[in-house]
Amino acid sequence: MSEIERENLPRHIAIIMDGNGRWAKKRLLNRINGHRKGIEAARETVTNCRELGIGCLTLYTFSKENWNRPALEVDMLMKFLEQHLKGEEKSLVENNIRFRAIGAIEDLPAGVRDVISMLEEKTGNNTGMVLQLALSYSGRGEITAAARKIARQVYEGRLLPEEITEKTVQSNLYTAEVPDPDLLIRTSGEMRISNFLLWQLAYTEIHIADVLWPDFTKEHLYAAIRDYQKRERRFGLVKEKEASAAG
Repeated sequence: MSEIERENLPRHIAIIMDGNGRWAKKRLLNRINGHRKGIEAARETVTNCRELGIGCLTLYTFSKENWNRPALEVDMLMKFLEQHLKGEEKSLVENNIRFRAIGAIEDLPAGVRDVISMLEEKTGNNTGMVLQLALSYSGRGEITAAARKIARQVYEGRLLPEEITEKTVQSNLYTAEVPDPDLLIRTSGEMRISNFLLWQLAYTEIHIADVLWPDFTKEHLYAAIRDYQKRERRFGLVKEKEASAAG
């Protein structure tokens, strides 16, 4: 495995973990087996990112649209999620990882909500990597929720309409406490962002991994980071030499 530049790591990596169902189908297995294998890949990725010193990792775990899947599959996913999160408490605490859940958490079953609250409380003072799971998440829904919060502030007289800025919106998003992602990884070769972090991805570098999520390994993570490190991030600006030539 070729090395990566430790001094040029993304502060925040976001991942669309795509391909669990197709992974299972290729092996003539039930989709649930794909999700179970996907959890193992997620656990390995969390460990690898923590060891690298990544500041924040956000995993697109369950979208708002995923509620439309077959009821049995959704029910099993929620049970897996609850069991998995309960089993990760010790590891999160020992590895100084701060856990957060973002999304319409109120949509989740009570058992899952209870485990989320417990983990957020138990890890709230941890100072290492922030691990965010996007659950019942919708990028449009997040922006809509932020708009409602801002509208409430205006209605209550705490904010004037002309005082609303991009920072105002940013501070009312689920992710207000962390920087925007520097790197987005999507597995399974699909070329879309699927209603994920629509505001936050404005200047994020995107890496498409042609591998189904359950097969995502440390080598794939390193390949994505090496790809990121080759990019020149301009944020809408131009290099000084180009600017001088244009002048």
